Amino acid sequence: MNAVVLRRTCRAEWTKLRTETGWWWLLLVLVSLTVAVGAATAGGVRCCGGDPAWLALSGVTVGQAVVVVLAVLCAGGEYGTGMMQVTLTAVPARTTVLAAKAAVLSAVVAVAGGVAVLGSLVAGHLLLPGSPALTDGPALRAALGSVLYLVLIAQLALGVTFAVRDGAVASGAVLAMLYLFPLISHVVTDPWLQRQLARAGPMPAGLAIQATTDLERLPIGPWPGLGVLALWTATALLLGGTVLRRRDA
Repeated sequence: MNAVVLRRTCRAEWTKLRTETGWWWLLLVLVSLTVAVGAATAGGVRCCGGDPAWLALSGVTVGQAVVVVLAVLCAGGEYGTGMMQVTLTAVPARTTVLAAKAAVLSAVVAVAGGVAVLGSLVAGHLLLPGSPALTDGPALRAALGSVLYLVLIAQLALGVTFAVRDGAVASGAVLAMLYLFPLISHVVTDPWLQRQLARAGPMPAGLAIQATTDLERLPIGPWPGLGVLALWTATALLLGGTVLRRRDA
């Protein structure tokens, strides 16, 4: 992959992004919704107990839906309007196109996600009784991990979008992939099966990174859980990249 071509393609993708007004509104919704849900959850706790970081960062489970929409628009919008043909004509190296979109999307989601996570932790620190300091080691790990979680969700959605080439289908598929495992785990009654679903699902496994207390009771550890999500994301990107290389736009 030519570094110069990649840099120019990234610049072109950034130009597309910053000239789209809808993107900025979605980023604002991502930040405000994540902080609002986290603050509401933290404010609803009337006494000590529970995991403060987990409660404060609960808005990530809602904000990730906005991240999915952002990622799907990154590629699905071009397929819908036919602009993808123009993009691939300008940059014939299709792997470069995928890498550039992934890089720009990751940077934007990381910045917006960082603001959302920081706002959520500040709100939680102010609202939750006995909340640890924001510089506490586990809290920092939960914060950094939550930002990485949102970035991985964006890449997962991007890979699926390139694979199916339809924004609506991609959005539905990714959201089902995320929320289906927790829903099934609430329906089944077998504790062993519930634990396996929590270990294998991209959302429950990935969100283990937010836990700061009682780690030994988790179905999967914080970093291994994020690793499970990374495997889902890598598989989606590999599939999307394969389809992109082998099929016409």
